[in-house]
Amino acid sequence: MKFLRLTLPVAAATILAAPAFAHAIGGKDAAFVAATTGPDPFPFLYLGAKHMVTGYDHLLFLAGVVFFLYRLKDVLLYVSLFSLGHSTTLLLGVLFNWQVSSHLVDAVIGLSVCYKAFENLGGFRRLGFEPDTRIAVGAFGLVHGLGLATKLQALHLQPNGLIVNLVSFNVGVEIGQLIALSVILGLITLWRLSPTFNRFALTTNALILLAGVVLTGEQIAGYVFSGGA
Repeated sequence: MKFLRLTLPVAAATILAAPAFAHAIGGKDAAFVAATTGPDPFPFLYLGAKHMVTGYDHLLFLAGVVFFLYRLKDVLLYVSLFSLGHSTTLLLGVLFNWQVSSHLVDAVIGLSVCYKAFENLGGFRRLGFEPDTRIAVGAFGLVHGLGLATKLQALHLQPNGLIVNLVSFNVGVEIGQLIALSVILGLITLWRLSPTFNRFALTTNALILLAGVVLTGEQIAGYVFSGGA
């Protein structure tokens, strides 16, 4: 019962917050991007950083990745693998106009959140199977990058200045990721100094797992109700 009292409010908050904080590029930002007809690196740099900082699904995955990493070199390794993955598919997805359903890609991103939280909970160990986390983080990085690509493709970017603007957006994503990750890692590091960390670490990952389930279900529902678009 105690677990339900903790998880149900989080599930409700995730469902209600998702439309409000959805990280698709919209409003004035979308209008600006669609109207840009030449190289304009600095606004795209800003948009990339903003997109990552407000990308709750990306941040949940990264929080799961660094949650039990205690050495800086391990943090750098896994974040580098993730960055390499999402930079690759972000650039290639837009340049080669890969046509994939944004709902399905975002559903897999939700599953990536579930995967990392489940691993942190020792789920794979109990099943007698432990996947290579390095490969998994790199592979999910590819999916996260494809998710970023679908957001840009929806804006029908102009070919003039595309490469400069796209690279600028990607650099902005990396900057936003560095800012967000620094905050997340700092908070987790401070929390580790408290005796509550050991008591609530598993509960926190259970909540991250629940959020991943909600995000995945929301995207699958969106795919179904949009007629498979």
